[in-house]
Amino acid sequence: MKIVVLAGGISTERDVSLSSGSEIYKALKRKGHQVILVDLFLGLPGVHGHLEELFDSEIDWAASIRGVSEKAPDLSEVKARRPGYRSILGPNVLELCSLCDIVFLGLHGEGGEDGRIQALFDLYGIRYTGTGHASSALCMDKSITKEMFRCYHVPTPAGITVRSEEELILPEDFTYPCMVKTCCGGSSVGVYRVENEDELHVALKEAFTYEDHVIIEKCIIGREFSIAVVEGKALPVIEIAPLTGFYDYKNKYQAGSTIETCPADLPSEVTKRMQQHAEEACAAVSIQSYARVDFMLDTVTMEDYALEVNTLPGMTPTSLMPQEAQALGLSFDDLCEWILAVSLKKYK
Repeated sequence: MKIVVLAGGISTERDVSLSSGSEIYKALKRKGHQVILVDLFLGLPGVHGHLEELFDSEIDWAASIRGVSEKAPDLSEVKARRPGYRSILGPNVLELCSLCDIVFLGLHGEGGEDGRIQALFDLYGIRYTGTGHASSALCMDKSITKEMFRCYHVPTPAGITVRSEEELILPEDFTYPCMVKTCCGGSSVGVYRVENEDELHVALKEAFTYEDHVIIEKCIIGREFSIAVVEGKALPVIEIAPLTGFYDYKNKYQAGSTIETCPADLPSEVTKRMQQHAEEACAAVSIQSYARVDFMLDTVTMEDYALEVNTLPGMTPTSLMPQEAQALGLSFDDLCEWILAVSLKKYK
């Protein structure tokens, strides 16, 4: 098939997306597809003539992409490469996507997982991997996701949503420690563990530099897990145990920062319950094709709590979903083919 792998963009997860896109691109090439890797924001400037000829070219589209650094990217530098831009779509992006059989979305964060690209592609009749525009938008906002969880009785930590322009009023039963999270961030950018009132105000000030509405939720003390769901069926549970701190941006993408165990060492009844909750979480927000649900497990009560749904899970060398697939005997290349196959079912 002729496939465009779309990555990059101008979200805080840009570098992660480029790494995912690079791995997906190389996997699909190994599978024999005609593949082009394109940066959503930078596009293909200066390309003229017959774009479809690019699918037959010998260009290594991933040659310039490096690994994920310890810090989020400098987006001002990226934006300066397209002065006066009015759209997140770079030159020739839409035209190229219109020529392929399917777009493999390697995007993460704003402008990739928020449903806008998906809605645009739906209007243009462009096929793409992953869930549709409505569920993408629901899951991008963690405050809305949590409301949907509550409506469908999926366990999730208690919390409130606060806005930058409003007075902070905490519930009477509020306790520390707590977690402060931007509603629409990803890769743990804008996530803070808070131990007291002073730290809360500092964390909120930092979080409001990213977005004007933020979640404050109960901090679940225990173990962290993630579960991918494909076509409504949960994959093996993976446990994430950072060597220091919590599963933040650095620990997610720097090799050796985290111990990951799949299948997770859990009692069978807990595994089955968490997998059921993962499937219910995806159903609650109308996921199509595939997604990944993050969990915390309280090690005292052994109760699990769904945190969020990732509609385009990472596909970097340290990402979780590929490790879950490996536990089923699927290579990374086979996983990419599986994602293509289940995504194409949306269009039958």
